Amino acid sequence: MAEVVFDHVSKRYGSVVVLRDLDLVVRDREFLVLVGPSGCGKSTAMRLVAGLEEITAGTLSIGGRVVNDLAPRDRDVAMVFQSYALYPHMSVYDNLAYALRLRRFSRDEIDRRVRDAARSLGIDALLARKPRELSGGQRQRVALGRAIVREAQVFLMDEPLSNLDAQLRVQTRAELIRLHDRLRATVIYVTHDQVEAMTMGDRLAVLNAGVLQQLDTPQGVYERPANLFVARFIGSPSMNVLPARLEPADGALDALLAGQRLRLPPEQAAAARAATDGSVLVGIRPEHLSLADGAAPDATLSGRVELVERLGSELIVYLDAAGTPLTARLPADAPVARGDSLTLAVARDRLHLFDPQTERALTPAG
Repeated sequence: MAEVVFDHVSKRYGSVVVLRDLDLVVRDREFLVLVGPSGCGKSTAMRLVAGLEEITAGTLSIGGRVVNDLAPRDRDVAMVFQSYALYPHMSVYDNLAYALRLRRFSRDEIDRRVRDAARSLGIDALLARKPRELSGGQRQRVALGRAIVREAQVFLMDEPLSNLDAQLRVQTRAELIRLHDRLRATVIYVTHDQVEAMTMGDRLAVLNAGVLQQLDTPQGVYERPANLFVARFIGSPSMNVLPARLEPADGALDALLAGQRLRLPPEQAAAARAATDGSVLVGIRPEHLSLADGAAPDATLSGRVELVERLGSELIVYLDAAGTPLTARLPADAPVARGDSLTLAVARDRLHLFDPQTERALTPAG
């Protein structure tokens, strides 16, 4: 397999910048997830690796070889598309074998690769069927198998699970993880689904508007978001972000927010003092709010319950805190109903503080 290096890579279509000065190293045998909202440049980055788009500026290398001017067939990459793109008139076996026949592999080598890939994906009993005779999950595995038989240096996967239903997505995610562990391939995986990103990637590259926002492990991105965009994008429900004014009190520092006073712990207070005008944005993840149960007043936030979503294993509670929306994730048996006045304890050591001007994190929590 191979390392993939983006060295100040940009992509423009006329005056429109789709990817801006991307510096990124995908390690050999790593499962790297490119994640971000629609239009952020993640699929474009993958298509640059595949050679399906030309690079506007910068260099791209695969396995130590600059590939800017190499044709797609000479890059030794295999791609799995969002659509299955199977040949409907061919059997599963012939779909898997087609690219190998074009490259004039021997009949024995084609048969070995096809059957090995089919076994690894659990589709060896389907080789004689046509795509129309397969379920969506089976078709997706055939599409994956067509990439696997290539035994390429790099596997590129562009939202390959987006056409599957929820149950099949979970099942196929697990299959892909097991497959990567078995093949130890270099994989670049594009998704806008943060659940896929968090559960599958060795590392996440979070993009927005063509710019790399953060590169870290899934847990690192969740616990230490580099900026407000990453903080809001990663996590479901999204992080609560409340504007606050800082005010010294009893030798400590309080954040005045949503009409209430929240005492900052020492580490957070030290970072908050870096705010130039005494204002900050306070980030609180819904899972870091809990029923108060006697918590100190300066460690709580109160509001009126506007909506309760009952998800079986948990409740998602939406509140109005003095005109500021607030979301909490609570246990399924929490005694909460619409219209209640609710006081929630804040896990103050898990607060995230952001500069209102730059939106950069002042203190990564963790």
